[in-house]
Amino acid sequence: MTTAAEIPTVNDSTPVRVRFCPSPTGTPHVGLIRTALFNWAYARHTGGKLIFRIEDTDAARDSEESYNQLLDAMRWLGIDWDEGVEVGGPHEPYRQSQRGDLYQDVISKLVKAGHLYESFSTPEEVEDRHRSAGRDVKLGYDNFDRTLTEVQREAFRSEGRGAVLRLRMPDEDITFTDLVRGEITFRAGSVPDFAVVRANGAPLYTLVNPVDDALMGITHVLRGEDLLSSTPRQIALYRALIDIGVARYMPLFGHLPYVMGQGNKKLSKRDPESNLFLHRDRGFIREGLLNYLSLLGWSLSADEDIFSVEQLVEKFDVRDVLANPARFDLKKAEAINGTHVRLLDPADFRSRLVPYLQASGLIGHPVTEREERIIAEAAPLIQERITLLGEAPEMLGFLFKDDDAIDVADDARKGLPDNLAAVLAKTREALEAVTDWDAESIQGALRAALVDDLGLKPRLAFGPVRTAVSGRRISPPLFESMVILGRDSSLARIRAFAGANG
Repeated sequence: MTTAAEIPTVNDSTPVRVRFCPSPTGTPHVGLIRTALFNWAYARHTGGKLIFRIEDTDAARDSEESYNQLLDAMRWLGIDWDEGVEVGGPHEPYRQSQRGDLYQDVISKLVKAGHLYESFSTPEEVEDRHRSAGRDVKLGYDNFDRTLTEVQREAFRSEGRGAVLRLRMPDEDITFTDLVRGEITFRAGSVPDFAVVRANGAPLYTLVNPVDDALMGITHVLRGEDLLSSTPRQIALYRALIDIGVARYMPLFGHLPYVMGQGNKKLSKRDPESNLFLHRDRGFIREGLLNYLSLLGWSLSADEDIFSVEQLVEKFDVRDVLANPARFDLKKAEAINGTHVRLLDPADFRSRLVPYLQASGLIGHPVTEREERIIAEAAPLIQERITLLGEAPEMLGFLFKDDDAIDVADDARKGLPDNLAAVLAKTREALEAVTDWDAESIQGALRAALVDDLGLKPRLAFGPVRTAVSGRRISPPLFESMVILGRDSSLARIRAFAGANG
């Protein structure tokens, strides 16, 4: 067995190769995508490679739907990869379910070299031995089968017993330097020999994950903190893989902090905030979400929360990741997203609104010339006002509706003045006299009629007009909106509202 001192390791001259290797189960979790982002940023920062492979050996839980969702998530966020599923590469295939022959070859080499041994003990037998010795029955496997003689093994086989294959853990402390947490030591004997192959010959995750890393030349294993306890097993297996010539070196490990939800609990798949696509549906843009996800354990500087993807790549170093748990703060995420929405080029912003307006049924597929015109004129009115693109349908919906289809929200009715009929009559009279239908002329006419003549405060003066034309208490700038609607629609809505509230 290769000793700790003899293990070849990654150094600064080794080209960086990182990997993202999710299981295709369920909807992508923001914590999982944060892991993908950090691996991608480190690969791009160092000029290295990101390998995207799929760990799909759990047929009961894995699904093609989830696999396609992972691809969708990565592509939407612009997290591209250099080798892996869909793009290929020198280490194909990149799905575990298609790599069975490779694993069997490695297993046979590990058995031949004495690193794996047959274990016949049942869980009940292990517990009985612990109980008889006065030990905690929850200690797990007790390494009993490690020293069986061939005669004893043959006797078990003759009984028809199946055997799992276990890796011999080294009888010494395992120490490594975590890129995020510093030096970590697991004491000798604290991790029992662990199963790597089922009794039916199928390899377990504990084997195939490090084997794939070794065969693909992974240099840095950057993964979630929840996997830290399995690292001594990976290191022990890596030593065996180096000994049989499958691995060239021991990778460096970095364990990324937990992503926490409300209270002091990990953000679970049951928490709505964990669902990446829910954020997209609500109108997060990739620039805003990538910015926020990168803050879950890392920062550009102490006083800079807003930065571009390019700045992230330029500055990201996994050694700067913090070990403390990171809390997912939805309000902060939305605020950061709003800043990035305002930074978008106006034409880009307009194009990104379209899917949300289509999803709400306000515009069609394809977009008509009239709809294009309204979007082009209305988008600048809300770019500085919205945080999420999903707010656009509620804010702009009235511009696309027929004049007789305006629904008035309950909160818009609450602030209407007692003399509503008089205000609307004065409004209609003033607007009918406007010759140049532009925002300045509309504002001037209404201010003169409602503020100067009726003596109303602007908020009370213009509120009924806003409610009549939009049906909402809050809308894009009123006078500009009326320009987009045009004279006829604006007046028709005011007349209809006056008639309904006369």
